[in-house]
Amino acid sequence: MRKNIYGVFVAGGSGTRMGTERPKQFLDLGGRPILQQTILKFLYALPEMRVVVVLPADHMADWKKMCADLHFDVPQLLVEGGITRFHSVRNALEKIPDGAVVMIHDGVRPLIHEQTILRLLDECAGERNVIPVCPVTDTLKSLKPGPGGTLSESSDPAPRRAGLYGAQTPQIFLSEQLKAAYTLGYDESFTDDASVARAKEIPLTYVPGERYNIKITTPEDLEVARLLFSA
Repeated sequence: MRKNIYGVFVAGGSGTRMGTERPKQFLDLGGRPILQQTILKFLYALPEMRVVVVLPADHMADWKKMCADLHFDVPQLLVEGGITRFHSVRNALEKIPDGAVVMIHDGVRPLIHEQTILRLLDECAGERNVIPVCPVTDTLKSLKPGPGGTLSESSDPAPRRAGLYGAQTPQIFLSEQLKAAYTLGYDESFTDDASVARAKEIPLTYVPGERYNIKITTPEDLEVARLLFSA
């Protein structure tokens, strides 16, 4: 029997780098908030998925109103975000039972294709925890802050591009294993779920991600996302 699938959409941030009064997950993309478009992509691929949404406490009412106004009649469990992404995910995992598959996804990654979601889920066959990654293609420099907001070369050698990959979401886990990882105390190195699981020595399988599965963080990201979404 197939395990129940939970999609946890992490949207607990305030979006300070976007430079807008409204948090970035609520900005418009194709007539809906970015977060709604993200959730819909997963539900198109996995209609049976159970939706868990992590939001800042002071924006819960805003989200409920957006859902009502736009007839976003998706059954969902709302969870209050924490002071960091780590704490937000940990709050969500308290609502998820053992014996399930849990997909942790950034609420501001709305451009992922449905085929990619299904492919990543298929990679979980054999009880694997799956992390999508893309190779780094830019030439990397090791720099340090300089005067007046400038940058200058540091004494560290330039990182080699070969073998470096950027992690994406959704990161997919057996729920009981990820919940065990999140019993660890917080560490600043925990920047995604894979880093938490790795600290707990939980096996991970890395698979190719999707180049256009970008995280909308800056105004430039949003401009690109709107062009790609409309196309």
